[in-house]
Amino acid sequence: MGEGEKTRLLTWSRELLAVHERLREALRLTRGALAHGTEAPAPAARDLLLHCHGFCVALTGHHEGEEREMFPALAQQHPNLREALRELRQDHSMIAHLLAGLQAAVERSAGPAELDRHLEGVEAVMESHFRYEERRLTAVLQTLSLDADVQDVLGPLAERPRSGPRTGRGTQ
Repeated sequence: MGEGEKTRLLTWSRELLAVHERLREALRLTRGALAHGTEAPAPAARDLLLHCHGFCVALTGHHEGEEREMFPALAQQHPNLREALRELRQDHSMIAHLLAGLQAAVERSAGPAELDRHLEGVEAVMESHFRYEERRLTAVLQTLSLDADVQDVLGPLAERPRSGPRTGRGTQ
């Protein structure tokens, strides 16, 4: 295998890790907006709403893309991962439930303490989910053959390659 081929194969695992880090940063920014929101209600509340909405959309888009694109390809190419993929889907469902609670709290202008509890719960489950997913999938993602748009697979925080809209990572 040539160096170009190896680089091509390693990209899905690198992309997953990069998106997870961007989502962690988005959550940090959302928590920062909450901290500032306790000092100056009107502008900070708008900031929190924007950060929360953006974070929720990004995390939801990431999980939807994994379930629609990545997980089926992994199940086909690595049947031994089907149980892990089922567990990851369960995590996605739990996180979606937590995000819905957070969004409802933001929409009804809940106080900072309640919002912080929601964010803390999302962060705990999200971090546990990311660690498990990285532990179980990083190695197989180095060999995943999936020709798909990186944002379709990993969500809106995935960076498209500069050369074009597709990842160029093999074929199914």
